[in-house]
Amino acid sequence: MTLFRAAFGAALLVACLDQTAVATTQNVIFNGTIAPTCTLVVATNGTMTASPDLQSLSSHNSGGSAGTVTLTTTGGVSLSVDPVTTVTVPSADVTSTTWTPTYSAAGAHSIVETGSATSIGTPGADLVSVHLAGTKGGSNRFANGNYQATVTLRCE
Repeated sequence: MTLFRAAFGAALLVACLDQTAVATTQNVIFNGTIAPTCTLVVATNGTMTASPDLQSLSSHNSGGSAGTVTLTTTGGVSLSVDPVTTVTVPSADVTSTTWTPTYSAAGAHSIVETGSATSIGTPGADLVSVHLAGTKGGSNRFANGNYQATVTLRCE
């Protein structure tokens, strides 16, 4: 009986060797989600210069320059500037100053200079120019010395 089983098994094995395997396939699906996001990288800091009447200290004045920031986004974000909160002035400057930050963008998106939030709906890269103007009212003037202010550019 053992010999019979061995012979039968060998015959079955030989018969199976002639058979081709049945092919099968499966699809593998890949999903991905990208949340609205943006990256800001400061390229250059800005420079403010005084107006001839000393009532304006601005990146728009002659000799002044905008700060520049590269923006890369997926779209679905908003770009804005926060009000200026960090300012260093010389001790001789004792009168109030109104600080006004603005920005514009060129590249994948064209944003004219504004101080308000701007929605960006499409992906792309831009060079953002950030300006700052400080103004004195009435007969007040900027005093001599070093001034520094921080503008926060926000993309969310």
